[in-house]
Amino acid sequence: GLPVHLGHIELNEPLLPDTLASLGDREAILVPLLLSRGYHIKRDIPEMAAESSVRARVAGALGPHPLLVEALTARLVEAGWRTRMDEPTRRTSAVVLAAAGSRDPESRVDTSRTAQLLANRLGVPVIPAYATTAAPTVQDALAALATRGRTRVAIASYFTAPGRFATECAQKAPWIASAPLGTHPAMAR
Repeated sequence: GLPVHLGHIELNEPLLPDTLASLGDREAILVPLLLSRGYHIKRDIPEMAAESSVRARVAGALGPHPLLVEALTARLVEAGWRTRMDEPTRRTSAVVLAAAGSRDPESRVDTSRTAQLLANRLGVPVIPAYATTAAPTVQDALAALATRGRTRVAIASYFTAPGRFATECAQKAPWIASAPLGTHPAMAR
């Protein structure tokens, strides 16, 4: 029952400052579709809001949260992950949680927490890895898992939408790669 307006931080239009300008001095809640705390949550969005006439409140990052784990699990199952597996299969299986990455240490904490929640749900190791600016890379995580005998490895796409990073990470999958979280109902919940 509320109007919803889209505003991108960068790269796509409409840009957030333009969206905020179109709202005049109304009250608004900015809900970042970002999965962890980082520079955009801490600096970019609050600064853009402060520079506008909008009376804005900024919500926190979406994750870590059990609903994100629900969406990640569903996307893995859609890609071919079996929720029931025998013990030999389980011992060779793992997941790389492929995220964008951030230099912000709190972002890494959030992504690691999501990886742990997903590991608890799936019953296999889940290693967070990053497309940019953070380590390990997806390729490094895959290599580390291989040295531990984990050869049946899925890439869980921890991205809100398709794009360059999601595509590049999925292409590294030695087995299956899930789709980005996108419009999964758990994202809205």
